[in-house]
Amino acid sequence: MCHRLGECPADRDRNTRTRPESARLVAWAHCEGRVALITGAGQGIGQGVAFALAREGVAIAVTGRTESKLVDTAEQIRAFGGTAEPIVCDIADPDAIAAAVDRTVGAFGGVDILVNNASFNPLGPLLDLKPRVLEKAYRSGPLAALHAMQLVHPIMKERGGGSIVNMVTSAAVRWDVSGYGGYASTKEALRSLTRTAASEWGIDGIRVNAIAPHALSPGLKWWTETNPEEAAEFVKSIPLRRIGDPEEDIGRAVAWIVSDDARYLTGATIPLDGGQARWA
Repeated sequence: MCHRLGECPADRDRNTRTRPESARLVAWAHCEGRVALITGAGQGIGQGVAFALAREGVAIAVTGRTESKLVDTAEQIRAFGGTAEPIVCDIADPDAIAAAVDRTVGAFGGVDILVNNASFNPLGPLLDLKPRVLEKAYRSGPLAALHAMQLVHPIMKERGGGSIVNMVTSAAVRWDVSGYGGYASTKEALRSLTRTAASEWGIDGIRVNAIAPHALSPGLKWWTETNPEEAAEFVKSIPLRRIGDPEEDIGRAVAWIVSDDARYLTGATIPLDGGQARWA
């Protein structure tokens, strides 16, 4: 069975274009044999991360709300020789998160990697932002991520350590944050939790990092197709002049972050946005 880029005959990118031989990569992310629980893994960035980790030999608990998308993702992973289990989970429900962790442990024996990707993102001017909408965003964002982190902590500690990656955003450091205040606030809360967990859990061998990605998710694809002129200006604001690919640009980076090659990295926020945001 093959798990790694460069070894699988079915090694294709997400647009089904066969990669040229020169673009094929040898395995380098030293994380084979581990188990990852990824939220929101049925599409977009979560799916890209799932594909990238699975190609490195990581068993994937593919979680999300829509079963058909989870099953499709798991089948694609199995098709190139990976291991995956679809698990329906609404992250706004603490009991569902606990059940997903239990099912992951039951299926694979533990959890070594947690990727908190799924969230509800409230957009719009502050004067139009309803408290119930923001509350929903916090429940499905930083509170859900914290709950998942708390649940996997003892499992990772018992296994000698682990790695947690939280998806945040560069919205808070945009040149103009108008319309992004609610969304940015939930992600900044998650950034703070990331740094705190890294500080408190390092002694247990658990690394916790955040990434702020730009990638062609279904939502962003819809926006670019609906607003082509604005989208063109958006791309021009990215120094690399393109929007990232969920697997090749985001997933591959996550594979490195959770691997032993990045064993001294924790508490960091890593922008994967083609150089667009100003974090300094």
